[in-house]
Amino acid sequence: MKFRVTMKDPDGVYDSMSRAVEQSLPEDGLDEEEREQLSETRADLLKKFTGKWLQYSEYAVIEFDTDAGTAILVEVR
Repeated sequence: MKFRVTMKDPDGVYDSMSRAVEQSLPEDGLDEEEREQLSETRADLLKKFTGKWLQYSEYAVIEFDTDAGTAILVEVR
């Protein structure tokens, strides 16, 4: 049997992306303006990448297949 679940978690997605961007920045060598610009650029790249699976950066659809024993993240149409 297959069924789909739609999940909405805007804070979880935003917080996770923000942490990933922050962890990807160098510890030193950037002034505050450079750091902010690089953060915005990387956040935009993450939003674009995850947009394949997350609608509005907060909705995800997971399809469960009990026969195959799988769960997949469904691409946004």
